[in-house]
Amino acid sequence: MTATALDDPAVMTAVAAAFGAYEQALVAGDVEVLMAFFWDSPEVVRFGVADEQWGTAQLLEWRRANPGVPPGRALARTRISTFGADTAIVTTLFSYPDGTALGRQSQIWRLIDETWRIVHAHVSHHDPGKA
Repeated sequence: MTATALDDPAVMTAVAAAFGAYEQALVAGDVEVLMAFFWDSPEVVRFGVADEQWGTAQLLEWRRANPGVPPGRALARTRISTFGADTAIVTTLFSYPDGTALGRQSQIWRLIDETWRIVHAHVSHHDPGKA
């Protein structure tokens, strides 16, 4: 078995840039730009707080109906872990000014055709007042 290079600085920089651009599109509600960050495949999966999408067609339909996030989204504890030159996991916490729930987001990114794409995403909320 060959050792995999973990957290290569160049790969981390590229993924951080892609994640930053994705986050900008999310906050702006720019559906077309958001969709460009996802793998165009029936195999792409996104689990949301109260929804799920299996494949690009379902994801596009959901994004068109739910284009953005509430104003004031703030990220915390964003972590990027890379595995070789073509795979990364990005995790982050997010919150909104009303402070009612803490969100958690994780994404698996793959370098596909020389472009970083999200192949799986998961979003959930955690009520800080509950265990």
